[in-house]
Amino acid sequence: MEKITYASLGSLGEDFHGAFEDALQHLRDKLGGTYPLYIEGKAKRSKAGTFADTTPADTSVLLGKFQRGSRDDARRAVAAAKAVYPVWRDLGWEHRVALLRKSADLMAQRQFELAALLSLEVGKNRFEAIAEVSEAVDLILYYCRQIEEHHGYELPLGGTGAEQTRSVLRPYGVWAVVAPFNFPLALATGMAAGALVAGNTVVFKPASDTPLSGLRLYEVLRDSGLPPGVFNLITGPGHTVGHELIVNSAMDGFIFTGSKAVGLKIHRRFAQPLPKPCIAEMGGKNPALVMPSANLDDATEGVVRSAFGMGGQKCSACSRLYVHRDIYRPFLEQLVEKTKSLKIGEPTERDTFLGPLINAAAVKKYAAAVRLGRREGRLVYGGRTLVEGDFARGYFVEPAIVDRVPKESRLFRDEFFAPVLAVAEVKSLAEAIQLANDSEYGLTAGIFTRDERERQKFFSEIEAGVTYCNRRGGATTGAWPGVQSFGGWKGSGTSGKSALGPYYVAQFLREQSQTIVNP
Repeated sequence: MEKITYASLGSLGEDFHGAFEDALQHLRDKLGGTYPLYIEGKAKRSKAGTFADTTPADTSVLLGKFQRGSRDDARRAVAAAKAVYPVWRDLGWEHRVALLRKSADLMAQRQFELAALLSLEVGKNRFEAIAEVSEAVDLILYYCRQIEEHHGYELPLGGTGAEQTRSVLRPYGVWAVVAPFNFPLALATGMAAGALVAGNTVVFKPASDTPLSGLRLYEVLRDSGLPPGVFNLITGPGHTVGHELIVNSAMDGFIFTGSKAVGLKIHRRFAQPLPKPCIAEMGGKNPALVMPSANLDDATEGVVRSAFGMGGQKCSACSRLYVHRDIYRPFLEQLVEKTKSLKIGEPTERDTFLGPLINAAAVKKYAAAVRLGRREGRLVYGGRTLVEGDFARGYFVEPAIVDRVPKESRLFRDEFFAPVLAVAEVKSLAEAIQLANDSEYGLTAGIFTRDERERQKFFSEIEAGVTYCNRRGGATTGAWPGVQSFGGWKGSGTSGKSALGPYYVAQFLREQSQTIVNP
């Protein structure tokens, strides 16, 4: 099967649809189980009980019950990871790479089952679901290649006479990996693979909206032969499990993907009383700029895909749009027409574009953004919460397009993580760039123009870590391992080194200079 990426424009073939539907039926037949924690490779129950995981398209469908992990459970997981760390570290990078490559093979073998699960648990359409599985596989392979190409990150340095020195990057120890709901397989896999291939052990907490996807990642790594305790799975609330991982003195590193508010809280608290690495990939308020020379068909397609794909629940989603006044009206008309054509519905159906939002809180934020748009500007299209018929038991909403809102409005500043697009008219590229940069975020940004000077000005002046020009497949979205590095500036990220990029794995290592004087 041809690899599907987020920027692919081709349709999925009949072979894919048949395999997806078979996997979906097999998955539905097994729903409703109760699942344990996994600490040191052993199934554990929590004294705090369980919580339910339901599908956002129909909350009457129970995917499973998961352990409500406690701080004691988290402490035991940390201790298990700490105990096995020397074994995993000393195994050597070649053996770690071999095991992780095996896990990539297993994930590829299970791709249809995993895609069906992502569609059920997250609400992704088929295209988004299989693309996420492909990304997860490629993340493992790309990070393995990084450590291979650098020969385990050992580099001879200078020396004179009998004195010889080398630089060696060495693992830190135990890392917490805390994943978000929106890419529960790809982002969790990427963060974990980076830590693991570098020689660290992991305590993994999936998002409470997507614990079954987290469990399936655990099973892939376990079945590939990782020693027990190298990768531990803890489900449960942030105020218990998450808090313990932040404050536990035995933790050596922390990586998180999620909101800016939570990421900054972790970043401030984790490195106490001594400095420790904390990588936080946070949100975005991502702009697209459309200039007079743009191909309007490409531009509207790229904006629609980025603004409304997966219901705008991507940190890279296009949520604000600056359109030159010379093309504002025709652009907006075409944008609305394309948005009207998007099918909203059950995400597992083959022709659905937009499935549900993840939960009731997400619908509430969407509704608040729409109310703000109505109050401050003009609701051009959409804005309804869908509650009747097939939508009655899910979290379905319409894409919303709002314009004539003051440019200092919260619609242009706050991340609502919903399919709400704020549009503004601008008179020049300079004004568009100034407005785009007037944000505490700096994750992704895109421009549509056929003017080379405008392209260069955009890339030179835009304050974002991931930038695109004329991208029909996604104005601000669709990064891929080894193709686009993905990381934010300003309030969108803490490390300055991006996931999916060539400098990622080295973040999970610290440098040691080794000098030997030969007699």
